[in-house]
Amino acid sequence: MGLLVDGVWQDQWYDTTSSGGAFERTTAKFRNWITADGNAGPSGEAGFPAASGRYHLYVSHACPWAHRTLIFRALKGLTEHISVSVVHPDMLSDGWTFETDDDGATGDTLYGLAYAREIYLKADPSISGRVTVPILWDKIRETVVSNESSEIIRMFNSAFNEITGNQDDYWPSEMRGDIEQVNERIYDTVNNGVYKAGFATTQQAYDQAVWPLFDTLEWLDARLSNNKYLMGDTLTEADWRLFTTLVRFDTVYHLHFKCNRKRITDFPNLWDYTRALYQMDGIAETVNLNHIVRHYHYSHDTINPNRIIPINPVIDFMAPHSRS
Repeated sequence: MGLLVDGVWQDQWYDTTSSGGAFERTTAKFRNWITADGNAGPSGEAGFPAASGRYHLYVSHACPWAHRTLIFRALKGLTEHISVSVVHPDMLSDGWTFETDDDGATGDTLYGLAYAREIYLKADPSISGRVTVPILWDKIRETVVSNESSEIIRMFNSAFNEITGNQDDYWPSEMRGDIEQVNERIYDTVNNGVYKAGFATTQQAYDQAVWPLFDTLEWLDARLSNNKYLMGDTLTEADWRLFTTLVRFDTVYHLHFKCNRKRITDFPNLWDYTRALYQMDGIAETVNLNHIVRHYHYSHDTINPNRIIPINPVIDFMAPHSRS
């Protein structure tokens, strides 16, 4: 996975030497906001107006951050209003590409470009930073609205309600403080925790990531013994932010990232909950396990230098659950 430096592509992996072997995620570069009326976002970000057909989403089926946006696109009835391009699962020296020789990889259906970095350069020819997905693109201004998944899902949650008529709210105002507390722990120790364990290059960095990860999974399993969802009976963004890690855990993170204390299938409440979310309308269609398994094992040659793709367990996400 490379990066752009002043608009020039460089094939460089993450540098962990200056951080004691610890993986440190970079921040998103584009933080604009789509609102119903086009006014500024909640923190004064540049505003873009909600409109059917105006926006395009670039995603990877393998990436849990991009997966969040596909889920919200489905939940909020936006599939007919926001178009999508899916990158190839292999992320090698050229980063994310738009090759189409893998089922589910669509190519760049908007411009016919070869590499995801060209989308970034189209928005800013001198940009520096990692080329990540998701990318939310404005077809009118021809620029990136946002590449921050946590903010894209909140735009999708409410900005297009008048267009779709879908009023479902996964970020209710009266619960935001409590949701943020749960999100913060899950992000640090689970969503990003698996990466901190998997990309660690010292034993100390690995230990500092993997034990908090399993402490939080135990905490979540206990929480879900009494709650239908993370916030009780109300399904919120916190559930979907967690789900994209859970659905990848046993096929990728358990083996490939050495997060092997337990599998999700070993946590009775978490596993029941994962199946319940997977079986909700439109969600299974957003999960592409072939891309998930292929991407991680083939792309990360620092972890799997021979690029051997494991056969993996058969996991029945459609098995009955108790959270109807």
